[in-house]
Amino acid sequence: MIGLSNILNVKNEMNNIKRDKNGALLDFPKIHCPFIRQSFPIEQSDYRQFGRSLGLRSPEVYLVINKITPGYAWVFDDPDTFVCEKLDGSNTKLVTHKNVLVEVQNRKNIINPLALNGNTYYLEGILHSAKRGYIESDGEQVGELIGPKFQGNPYRLDYHMWYPFNKAIKSLRYKSFDKYDRTLSNWSNWFQYHIFSLFANNHCSLNIKPEGIIFYNLKRKYMGKIYMAKLRLDMFDWYYTHKFPIKYYDRDY
Repeated sequence: MIGLSNILNVKNEMNNIKRDKNGALLDFPKIHCPFIRQSFPIEQSDYRQFGRSLGLRSPEVYLVINKITPGYAWVFDDPDTFVCEKLDGSNTKLVTHKNVLVEVQNRKNIINPLALNGNTYYLEGILHSAKRGYIESDGEQVGELIGPKFQGNPYRLDYHMWYPFNKAIKSLRYKSFDKYDRTLSNWSNWFQYHIFSLFANNHCSLNIKPEGIIFYNLKRKYMGKIYMAKLRLDMFDWYYTHKFPIKYYDRDY
């Protein structure tokens, strides 16, 4: 039987995990966009009417422009780069050791999954995924926690699930990515008219848009370089213009 003392003993064995001064797990980098983004103002009246439903926190939108972020040329010119669906949930890292769940952390907080007065849906999602065989017995694993408590539950799940990035690489890869030249114009058109959520189609029989895509380059990962980038639908002007016009936006892409 696994008790608290067993978990503490396992933690004591894991002295090689990198942490910050507060004990939070390191090597949990924020994923950036391969295009430079710029803020564009919207009318206060539009913000009051549509801001909440579109996830805006201020009367402005933060959109991509046709300039590559320094250090991200590999997204455009490296043939080893591919893309997978970006799930809409909470980015969550697990640490396991000898088939024991040792730690859980999202990007901002260390989470105690055993706290009965806390976020028990984290534990629910992890156990659901463990039953599916998604969780490795040893190591640090990063994935997306999805379900009713996250991002308005776009997949209409009645349970929570932790979906590892390693599985997304295998199961949520967009083969149509290679059909297009790697330009902002092409990706804008692809996102707006052609791309749909692979997860929602496979797991929920829903025909909905994804939140976006994640670019991967595993060759760069093995070299210790930046190997992930992201692009979301809400980084394009057309995501908003069905609700209100965006002024001063440079559409030359």
